[in-house]
Amino acid sequence: MSLNPVRPWRNIYRRKSRQIMVGNVPVGGDAPISVQTMTNTDSSDVRATLDQVIRAADVGADIVRVSTPDESSTRALREICRESPVPIVADIHFHYKRAIEAAEAGAACLRINPGNIGDEKRVAEVVRAAKDHGCSIRIGVNAGSLERHLLEKYGEPCPEAMVESAMDHIRILEDHDFREYKISVKASDVFLAAAAYQGIAEATDAPIHLGITEAGGLTSGTVKSAIGLGNLLWMGIGDTLRVSLSADPVEEVKVGFEILKSLGLRTRGVQIISCPSCARQGFDVIATVAELEERLEHIKTPISLSIIGCVVNGPGEALMTDIGFTGGGAGSGMVYMAGKQDHKQANADMIDHIVELVEKKSAEIEAEKAAAE
Repeated sequence: MSLNPVRPWRNIYRRKSRQIMVGNVPVGGDAPISVQTMTNTDSSDVRATLDQVIRAADVGADIVRVSTPDESSTRALREICRESPVPIVADIHFHYKRAIEAAEAGAACLRINPGNIGDEKRVAEVVRAAKDHGCSIRIGVNAGSLERHLLEKYGEPCPEAMVESAMDHIRILEDHDFREYKISVKASDVFLAAAAYQGIAEATDAPIHLGITEAGGLTSGTVKSAIGLGNLLWMGIGDTLRVSLSADPVEEVKVGFEILKSLGLRTRGVQIISCPSCARQGFDVIATVAELEERLEHIKTPISLSIIGCVVNGPGEALMTDIGFTGGGAGSGMVYMAGKQDHKQANADMIDHIVELVEKKSAEIEAEKAAAE
């Protein structure tokens, strides 16, 4: 991100990592932090899986992971990779041959778990396939599936065990002259995950994939991920992320972007600043925001929009947004453009009017961008 000399307390200094490529998406270095999700369809069902990949890409997913547990899924992967609008990561557990098949099928990256992929000889075969087919690799350490010898050594999953597992696997890849890898050390416990990520961030310059694994449902998992990932990102740790929710993968992408947007690390689409509403509201704030979120979902241009129910904070919030609406009048409110009062608008037609203003603003920004390029 660009540094802010006026408000230095907003600055985040990202950890220096080397850059790898996941298909055409750069990960690490000075590349934007990429957002990932994972399909939950039957991977052998090409159409269902592709439809889900496309839906995720439409809301901003940069990379999508697909589980490949059997031969039928790696056979289907060939068409999925060919038709996907974003790079596909093949998720491998237990069967190293699935990794080789996935590389041959066109996967951009192979996610392997050192806790269950097998001995070093099998990993060497996976590395050879990755080299032959131009794949990167994600070393995916998970607190729930650590190697037995590490559990015996440390007694339980702990940050030290997770970092040791990751570094052991890094050694194997580098012994085979392979450096196109990224690393994750996930846990469902926020404290354990955060400590492990801090440890691995100090131990290697590899790009880091962030995640709080098995975070939970949409609400609880969002809160847990925002705390865990948000703190790490604030520290400058993280080059790509996935929010793991028991929810539609599209929701994972939305939450991931909201976390990044809240820290100023990515900008995409309309960022709505809205009040929780109270007895002072001049219109139904909650229903209005819900409808605006849905109707403005197609906007990809970064635009800020404030929707405030009354004049207590409305004018102040509008000063800092591209477009604002503040309630308080009898059946109408004030529209702000670029922080300045612009015109009054009847509450009854306010949603249609705001959608029109946002779409117009988006078109202007995109036209200016195209002209500059």
